[in-house]
Amino acid sequence: MDAHFQAAKNVSQNAHCPYSHFAVGAVVQCKSGRCFAGCNVENASYGLTCCAERNAIFQMIASGEKEFVRIVIYTPTAEPTSPCGACRQVMFEFGPNADVISVCDGPNTLQTTVRELLPHGFGPSNLTSTGH
Repeated sequence: MDAHFQAAKNVSQNAHCPYSHFAVGAVVQCKSGRCFAGCNVENASYGLTCCAERNAIFQMIASGEKEFVRIVIYTPTAEPTSPCGACRQVMFEFGPNADVISVCDGPNTLQTTVRELLPHGFGPSNLTSTGH
């Protein structure tokens, strides 16, 4: 595929996943063209685990960017894997119109958008419509 696919695959090798053994990598591309990578980081207290998609977005925010236009997600599977619900919600906050490209070790690719993954999503515009 492209450089973002390779970057997502490369960063998945840094994943800390001793429980699931499911190493995921993600790369977000911002409107500015800057890119940020993240991998999943598991914790013995499973609820504290953070997915690759959210880690990449959090890296983006920590670097001063506020919106992404594309995310490439790599999973070590034969078929592409879609992001979890928590990641979809965070993606909606910072890239509701972004392209989502899920890649894997097999030949198939899943291409969609954040809005298609989370139709009628809850976001910042919901809070401003209340007048607060």
